[in-house]
Amino acid sequence: MTGLDDLPIRDDLRGRSPYGAPQLDVAVRLNTNENSYSVPEPVVEAIGKALAAELRDLNRYPDRDALALRADLAGYLGQGITAAQVWAANGSNEIQQQLLQAFGGPGRSALGFVPAYSMHPLLALGTGTRWVPVQRGVDFGLTADEAVAEVRAHRPDVVFLCSPNNPTGTALDPAVVTAVLDVAPGMVVVDEAYAEFARPGTSDALALLPGHPRLVVTRTMSKAFGFAGGRLGYLVADPAVVAAVQLVRLPYHLSSLTQAAARAALAHRDTLLGTVDAIKVQRDRIVGTLRDRGFRVADSDANFVLFAVGGDQATAWRTLLDAGVLVRDVGLPGWLRVTAGTPAETDAFLTAMEKLS
Repeated sequence: MTGLDDLPIRDDLRGRSPYGAPQLDVAVRLNTNENSYSVPEPVVEAIGKALAAELRDLNRYPDRDALALRADLAGYLGQGITAAQVWAANGSNEIQQQLLQAFGGPGRSALGFVPAYSMHPLLALGTGTRWVPVQRGVDFGLTADEAVAEVRAHRPDVVFLCSPNNPTGTALDPAVVTAVLDVAPGMVVVDEAYAEFARPGTSDALALLPGHPRLVVTRTMSKAFGFAGGRLGYLVADPAVVAAVQLVRLPYHLSSLTQAAARAALAHRDTLLGTVDAIKVQRDRIVGTLRDRGFRVADSDANFVLFAVGGDQATAWRTLLDAGVLVRDVGLPGWLRVTAGTPAETDAFLTAMEKLS
């Protein structure tokens, strides 16, 4: 049987593993930051009707530019954002891949402050962009002065900033984004996949878009909307950025069914986003309970919590798995990440954590 070593695969891909979290059949799955709440029945019916309306025309290609969907996304965001400033794709991963295809590539570099989203270096690898990882401090924080110093030192073509950051969970001070924009020679991408879960008073980067044509904010419907299976991510930026990514996007990259389902979900956003506050309650409950038990826990503005286990995280991960709870080992020595889910899932997780006390 032929293996990878027998194929003329690129040398920089040899020995690497694909991105992915374990998909195990356990009672409580809290490892991929999904929304634990199922899609409500009225929304299921609305999406079903929207899909049915597309079926007879599946012999035709979809709207290549997803104009109606982009208008709906702009309406959801508000703040004077227009459809011309929005671009949608198959998850925020594809959005970020397109950004690197357009603004990165051979001879160019992308910088990120780690630990952060583990797909960023893989997307850089896949697009031939040199990846520059910069380590965060012991508390996983990032100040404007620290960020500016690294950007000046490396002069990357693309800077990735995550707010809230994955896997640590904490949102950035907008002053960090502004400071980076002032010195970055290229594009500044703020990954806001978890923006809807931020604590009160937390600012996002959308307000910084006017006057900053090299700023891009990426978001997703996978988390707060509970639309992970629908695969819909998007960016918000100057219309010129949207024109740039259209140069590299695949033809008809969003199916008619995806566009219809996403529009139906957006039309019922109040219902779908009704779970956000409930998830934030469980997140804060996890943070508070673990701290009360003496665990070190990172502040979180997301739908997950990063916590220290006081030893080998792989052993702790297995202990929790044996108790029927699947969390995420993100490869950060001594730390694990857990998704905030339903009250029952939180109960199960906190009970399992007693084995690590």
